[in-house]
Amino acid sequence: MNSAPKQILAIDDEKDILDIIRMALEGEGYQVYATSSANDGLSYYEKHSAEIGLVLLDYLMPEMTGDLVFESLQRINPDVRVLLLTACEDQVAKKMFTQGLRGYMQKPFYLDDLIQRVREEFDTL
Repeated sequence: MNSAPKQILAIDDEKDILDIIRMALEGEGYQVYATSSANDGLSYYEKHSAEIGLVLLDYLMPEMTGDLVFESLQRINPDVRVLLLTACEDQVAKKMFTQGLRGYMQKPFYLDDLIQRVREEFDTL
């Protein structure tokens, strides 16, 4: 059995999306901490980075954009694993890939695709 952390931090300002993501991934056996605040997500990650195997990150949020959150996460842990969930064009994601982004999913996405992508990330831990 893989002893790597199975906890996921999901940061998205849309509470409905967070609820759906959390229910789907918890149904697959993952622990999910979901927050609609970028600052709360960063604060949580700072305290719990050792337990978190993956961060699901929205790009467009009121407090700060996903690239700034990503940079802050990397300051806490340079090896942070982040999947970007975005409705933005892929130029944003391409820039973030050069900085270590694990991948991105274009919104709207299918939950089965998200679950598969999360499983792939945890399989490589």
